[in-house]
Amino acid sequence: MQIILLERIEKLGQMGDLVNVKPGYARNYLLPQGKALRANKTNMERFESERAQREADNLTKRSEAETEAKKMDGLAVNMVRAASEMGQLFGSVTSRDIAEAVTEAGFTIDRSQVVMDRAIKTLGLTETRIRLHPEVSVSVTVNIARSLAEAETQLKTGIAVTGETNDGGEADAQKASPSEQGEDHTADDADTASDTASDAAADQS
Repeated sequence: MQIILLERIEKLGQMGDLVNVKPGYARNYLLPQGKALRANKTNMERFESERAQREADNLTKRSEAETEAKKMDGLAVNMVRAASEMGQLFGSVTSRDIAEAVTEAGFTIDRSQVVMDRAIKTLGLTETRIRLHPEVSVSVTVNIARSLAEAETQLKTGIAVTGETNDGGEADAQKASPSEQGEDHTADDADTASDTASDAAADQS
């Protein structure tokens, strides 16, 4: 199906581009979200008549997003989760969880703006991309630990705190393998999978 993009879509094109996509991607995401129009004579004429205003609006929104990105630069959000001694979470951290944590930190976003391929299932620090605008993203550190004290230690050392916690509340810090730092997760979290539709929808039929 050929469509006209109304905004920049990552890995697809820029505003005003005519592109071919799978019908399912267009019907289920691009068209209902107002990110594209069907490519026909009427819609092409409509887009051209609105192009100048759309480009001006986009410039304003991009500028606002860039300002917000500067404020968010270096942001780290702490999340306390139960985990095994090896650092495996009893559950997972999804895009919804990250969006809520970032919002609590003073920056209002929704889970669709959190770019992640899979849920996080281990303790440690994970760099996660937040899309503030189709052309503006910022990286946020997601710091998952079993307590706020351990989260503070992880931020200072950059190493996941694992091992059994003693009675004094101090943890035996061990260097985590890449998988223990959130770089090798199992892609089985349905909530996160639904949130990454914008990146994976090209595979839809």
